[in-house]
Formats: sequence, structure tokens, C-alpha cells
Amino acid sequence: MMAGSVTASSWRTLRAGQSTLTPPQQGLGQDQPMDPRPSEPEGPDPSSPGGFRQGSSTSYGRTAPTMPWPLLLLPLLLLAVSGAQTTRPCFPGCQCEVETFGLFDSFSLTRVDCSGLGPHIVPVPIPLDTAHLDLSSNRLETVNESVLAGPGYTTLAGLDLSHNLLASISPTAFSRLRYLESLDLSHNGLAALPAESFTSSPLSDVNLSHNRLREVSVSAFATHSPGRALHVDLSHNLIHRLVPHPAGASLPAPAIQSLNLAWNRLRTVPDLRDLPLRYLSLDGNPLAAVGPGAFRGLAGLTHLSLGSLQGLPQLAPHGFRELQSLQVLDLSGNPKLKWAGAEVFSGLGSLQELDLSGTGLVPLPEMLLVHLPALQSISVGQGVRCRRLVREGAYPRQPVSSPKVALHCVDPRERAAESPNAL
Repeated sequence: MMAGSVTASSWRTLRAGQSTLTPPQQGLGQDQPMDPRPSEPEGPDPSSPGGFRQGSSTSYGRTAPTMPWPLLLLPLLLLAVSGAQTTRPCFPGCQCEVETFGLFDSFSLTRVDCSGLGPHIVPVPIPLDTAHLDLSSNRLETVNESVLAGPGYTTLAGLDLSHNLLASISPTAFSRLRYLESLDLSHNGLAALPAESFTSSPLSDVNLSHNRLREVSVSAFATHSPGRALHVDLSHNLIHRLVPHPAGASLPAPAIQSLNLAWNRLRTVPDLRDLPLRYLSLDGNPLAAVGPGAFRGLAGLTHLSLGSLQGLPQLAPHGFRELQSLQVLDLSGNPKLKWAGAEVFSGLGSLQELDLSGTGLVPLPEMLLVHLPALQSISVGQGVRCRRLVREGAYPRQPVSSPKVALHCVDPRERAAESPNAL
């Protein structure tokens, strides 16, 4: 272990320095005479604190250098709090890896891997300090509360159920996992998701990609831990509708900040106005059009990806005007995407990066930078990247003149700058 080697080296250095301390006489100035009297030996001394006479080797009463206790204890403390990984006896077929922490390894967490063993493995007993359980690739067809019950499940923070044959899950399947933060249900056959499926768990990461979900209710991700940032992956499903969270629900809307809806069957932008989204991906969906009001209620969105849309997507003027905080917009991989005027980007006052590679949106319109005052770079395909260039003009500047803004495009294949495209 790296921490262990450094600690051992420091410990050896300290011990070596303690054994080769320079006598105090060698540190005296040459104009100071030495006291010929021998040093008094150390020993019991009732007048000294602790009953011991302090070491003294000169007539000036100087104390012999000693190693400060904090320096002596530091290597031991570093060695004690450094994590160490070991293995421990486990359920037959499973592997248990233990990582210890804290002073003198007083705290431990166990990762249990029971993947690829078959459906007979559940329910599997796990150690009391289990933090992560891997049950992937076991051909499991159902998961309910009894499968995930036992003493070791109460502290479970991560659960991997991917690459199984799950067609459904019980509404109470995860009700006892009150510390569960990460759940992987990807690559199964889930066709539906019960409402409030994760109510009892303080989840921060849910992976439901590569299933057969057709309609998903946002309420399925509502929990008793409001405000906790949640990342949800629903990509590569059959979703054609996302049901909004009802206004009068008993639980608050889930705090979904990252939502991946790529490669589904959405023909319109779903209603996500109650979610504090910052990252949204709609790649690969058959969106027919993006018009005004499509992103209503998403003023906090900073990253939006609309790459490789299916069909003939139409970008209507002012379609992004609700996204005042958007910083990154990806429209790549849309060869049939055509301009409907520079007003398409109206309202994107915070946009800094725009990806137009693989689209029909080149050459760029002259008024583009007028609607994108914060834009720094544009990717236009074939490795060509354009950056914002501000030219101050002649000096001294005329009172009525203003800096000239242009896009400076560079093709790395030619390793030379093309002529700036003044806008």
C-alpha cells in the first residue's frame, strides 16, 4: 500500500534521527566555554514533574533534544487510518472483499460479488457490514421483499441486479433497504415500474436502461428524502410517454437532476416542468418538432443533448427560449436538420458550447452570434471547431465603433486556420 510504505519510511527516518542526535555541546558557539563538569545522570527526582530529573549536559541547564510526541505518533496514526483491502469467508460461490478504515481498522465495509451463479443463489446471506451486493447475470426472474431481506441488507448502499430476466418488480421489493443509494436494474425485461417503487430508499443513482418500459411515471422515483440529487438512466427502452408528477401527490416531486431518455420512442418533448433538471438527453428519439414551450419549466437546465434524432426533426424559431441557463447544446448527428432561421437559438443567452457536427446547419447564418452572446465554440464536423473571436479594430477606437465579433474555424487535418467568418 502506498500509504503504508510512506509511513514506514517516515518511521525509519524518525528512528534514525532519534538515534543520531547531535550532542548539545556541538551546537554551542565557539566563544562560549564548555563546562568541564560531567553531566548529571538522569534518574528519580522528587522535585521534577513525574518524579524524573530532566536530562542536562551543560552548565546552562539546556535540555537534551527529544523527539516531540506528535511526530512520533503521526506515522502510527497514518498507518491506522489508511484503508486496507482483504478477503473474508463468504457464501459458497460468492466473493467477499473487505475494506477497512478508521483508527486501528475499527471500521470495515464489505463488497459481496455473487454474480453469474444462477437463480438458486437468492436469498443469499451476506455479512453485517455489506455495503455493495452484486447479483447480476443470475437469470433472476423476480425480486421481492423476501429476496432482499436479512441482517446484512440493512446497511446496503449499492445493489446490482443488471443482466437478469426480471419482467417485473414488487412495489415493496426495496422497502427494507433504507440506506440504498445506487441501484442497477439495466439489461432486464422490465415492462412496467410500480408507482413509488423507491419510496423508502435515499437513492442518488438509478439505472433502468435497456429494458422494455413503455410508460413511466415520474412518481416512481419519489422518496422520503426530498432534495437529494437523483440521476436516472432510462435510455434504450420503448418509452413513448412520461407521466408527470401529480400536483396533489403525498410525496414531493423527485429531485431528478440528470435524466437520460436517449433512444426511446418519444415524439414530443415530455413535460418535465416539476423537476430540477440540469442534464437532459433525448438522443435518438423520433421527435417531430421542437417548438415554443417544449422546455417550459426547465430554466435551470445547463446541458441538453438532441443528437441523432430519428425522422425529420424541425427546429422552430424560439424553441429554446425557456432555457436561459443552458450552457451546452448538442445537435450532432442530424444530417436532415435544416435551418429555420437564427431565431431558433433566441433566448440562449448563457450558451457557451454548440455541437452542429453531422448536421445540415452549415454554413452558419450571419446573425448566429447575435442570438448567442456568450458562445465560445461551435463544432461543425470533420474535426473542425470554430471559436469566438473578438477584434477590437483600429486604435484608438472611434467613439461610435464597437468590437467586431467573428468565428475563427480551425481544421486540424490541415493544421491551418481558415479565413475568419465575420458575423
